[in-house]
Amino acid sequence: MKQSSSNIDSDKLSVEIVLLAAQSEHQTLALWAADCAEHVLPLFTDLNFGDTRPSLAIAAVRAWASGQMSVGKAREFAFAAHAAARESGSTAAAAVARSCGHAAATAHVAGHAIHAAKYAIKAVSLAGRDVEAEYIWQLKRLKP
Repeated sequence: MKQSSSNIDSDKLSVEIVLLAAQSEHQTLALWAADCAEHVLPLFTDLNFGDTRPSLAIAAVRAWASGQMSVGKAREFAFAAHAAARESGSTAAAAVARSCGHAAATAHVAGHAIHAAKYAIKAVSLAGRDVEAEYIWQLKRLKP
C-alpha cells in the first residue's frame, strides 16, 4: 500500500491532534492512546507470535482508566511493552510496541498519549501503509 492517498497535509493533521489532545481530559487521552496502539497492534502480533506484552499494556491503561488498576501497575506494563520493542526483530513492530508502552504510561502522565499516537503513525509509515489515513482515523477517535 502507498503511504499517502490524498493531498491532505499530515503536518496540519498532526498539529490538530496535538491541539485537541491538549484540551482533553487525562482519562480520555488514556483511552484514545489505547485505541491508537490497538489499531496498529497487528503489525506487532503478526511478527511476534505469542508476545502479549504490548496487548497487555493496552489492557492495563484501559483498566487504569476504569479505576481497576493503579498507576504503578500500569507503568509496569508500559515498561514490559518497551522491552518487547527492544526485542522485536522489526522496526515497524518495535514502533507498535512503543506505542503500546506509551499508551500504558499515559496512566502516569497524560503527555504519553501523544507519543502513543506518534509511534502508531511511525509503525504505519514503516510498514508502508497509508499515514494520512491513520492521522485521520486518530483525529476522528479523539474528537468529542
